[in-house]
Amino acid sequence: MNENKKVFTTNFGGKDVSIETGRMAKQTDASVLVTSGRTQVLVTVCSATTVKDGQDFFPLLVEYTEKFYAAGKFLGGFMKREGRPSTQETLNARLIDRPIRPLFPNGYMFDTVVSATVLSYGKEGDPEVLAGIGAGAALTISDIPFAGPIATCKVGRIDGKLVINPDYDQWEKSDMEIAVAGSKDAIMMVEGEAHIVPDQEVLDAINYGHDEIKKFCEFVEGIRKEVGKEKRPFESAAANETMMKRVTDLYSGDARACLNIVDKMERQKATKDLMAKVKEDMGNDLAAWGLTENHSTGNESYKAVDELLYNMMRADILDEEKRIGGRRLDEVRKIETEVDILKTPHGSSLFTRGETQVMAAVTIGGSVGEKMNDRIVGQSYDKFYLHYNFPPYSVGEARGVRGVGRRELGHGNLAERAVKAVMPDNFSYTTRVVCEVLESNGSSSMGSVCSASMALHDAGVPLKAPVAGIAMGLVSDGDRFKVLTDILGDEDHLGDMDFKVAGTADGVTAIQMDIKITGLTREIVNTAMKQATEGRLHILNEMAKTISTERKEFKDGVPKIVSFNIDKDKIGALIGPGGKNIKKLQEDFQVDMEIDEDGTVRVVGIDAQLIQECVDLAKMQINGPEVGAEYKAKVATIKEYGAFVDIVPGVGGLVHVSEFADERVSDPNEYVSEGDMIDIKVVEIDKMGRLKLSAKAVKPLTKKS
Repeated sequence: MNENKKVFTTNFGGKDVSIETGRMAKQTDASVLVTSGRTQVLVTVCSATTVKDGQDFFPLLVEYTEKFYAAGKFLGGFMKREGRPSTQETLNARLIDRPIRPLFPNGYMFDTVVSATVLSYGKEGDPEVLAGIGAGAALTISDIPFAGPIATCKVGRIDGKLVINPDYDQWEKSDMEIAVAGSKDAIMMVEGEAHIVPDQEVLDAINYGHDEIKKFCEFVEGIRKEVGKEKRPFESAAANETMMKRVTDLYSGDARACLNIVDKMERQKATKDLMAKVKEDMGNDLAAWGLTENHSTGNESYKAVDELLYNMMRADILDEEKRIGGRRLDEVRKIETEVDILKTPHGSSLFTRGETQVMAAVTIGGSVGEKMNDRIVGQSYDKFYLHYNFPPYSVGEARGVRGVGRRELGHGNLAERAVKAVMPDNFSYTTRVVCEVLESNGSSSMGSVCSASMALHDAGVPLKAPVAGIAMGLVSDGDRFKVLTDILGDEDHLGDMDFKVAGTADGVTAIQMDIKITGLTREIVNTAMKQATEGRLHILNEMAKTISTERKEFKDGVPKIVSFNIDKDKIGALIGPGGKNIKKLQEDFQVDMEIDEDGTVRVVGIDAQLIQECVDLAKMQINGPEVGAEYKAKVATIKEYGAFVDIVPGVGGLVHVSEFADERVSDPNEYVSEGDMIDIKVVEIDKMGRLKLSAKAVKPLTKKS
């Protein structure tokens, strides 16, 4: 019996959730085992006690790992050991990271790792939520400086009723999935998707989730009082007061000149020149800047100039509502749109908003393009997916591409969720959208939503409605706040919030909010949502000037799909021994054939005539010809009493000489030759399955000259 073990239990959204401390991973700064139903997640936190030389940013790493043993499963594929994080694990790690990051004190530069491991999984407990809960609880009870407690939940709406943390199987019935993280006083993070739900109803869901979070934070506060450690002291690495007074006195004019430059690249160059100037000044007199030989003038000059620009830009907005470039607070930058810009892809577009530009390309095809997901919750296949690429050249950086990072996965997931909601129901095709960011200065993910929507219309995909997205910013001094529409990169960097909303003219399809302060009031969130709606409608109107509905026909080269159904017990007959029959059909007609377990057969190809011929043959092989139906048949052999013909290979019958023509026929060879194609009608099918065929019932044959 472990004497240090303590278990704390509360009801969270109608389910019991317990947090255990003192038993597992005791060499960490703190660890908790969070349990709900049969799902258990171990969350540990460790933070270094020394800072690396030259460290100038907060090195926080959040890991989320799903162990397949947790669900009593083996990994699919060749590798049987968990390796690099899957896309979903990475996205879940980001969901944990984003709300906790702002709650570490300014200037905290110690390596910190939060690790969540799913040890047991049952469908009645959401491991992603438990991991977020555990991260907030572990940091709160640890000695690591952290302004907790915070908690996380997911909000669904089933049959019109809001539900906290639904079971896995319940999500299919929900028309929204909104993850919310917050403290007792404010909302910290929002991320989710909705099936074109009105903006106010999404806000209601966010607030509903936050109300539940408040109660859970009180529960965690009780745990902290009983088992929490005293927070460790630390020396902040933030810019010192002496340095800030000197840079403000000497270089405010230079900083103002930087902020007055509208072009992003020119403004960046001017800012770098200012940093170099300050660095040189620091090196000439360290003491005057409050520095010692131990300080790096490169790092300190960056901190000083960044803080100066931060203070000036925020004062401009709060005091004068003045933005970089002179835009109004609710003004969207100039938008330019094009479609059909690429020769071969099935659909393409170019969306430019200010200095942000995204090109989208669409590929349409059969199930061979489906994306498989193998997780502890089970395997699934996506017929629609979106990939987002952010090459370094999009921000003028001279470095190569080094794979897909967490940021790209996160932004691509948000854009995918935004567009997925407007994809047509029962669409036979697998659809892939790739968004290439060509220029970036403010929300390329929302630019991707707009570009993807237009490219899908260009490809002929019948979307339920066009969809667009916009990013909102915030500047607040605690008493006042201003919400900014369509933020620039600098406004994101120097501001307090990045609030992205995507949707149609009728409602929201995706939402994401990240903040850098200790939380947002409901007044701020409501204002941001209202402004975002106005901006989204403006962008949709601009997009509609180029394209607002799908092309009526697919472009050349787009595969065509024809579907039909067969009885499930006849699937084997269509496939044939060892797949012999279906392989021959695919080779003969240059198509791909896909068969579902319910008997749905899809024939995919480029040539419509060959597809139809394949469909006709497959149906004939399975169902046989119909009495009274007319077909074209090929003369196989000729006898003195008639001709044997094949309607399709393996299916045919005899056309008796009496069914050749209206006159009496003595020699069938006078009317047909082997290999001829003739029109026939099925007159009868006897008990043995033999066909009685007639040519004259369609068109009497005539003697060859």
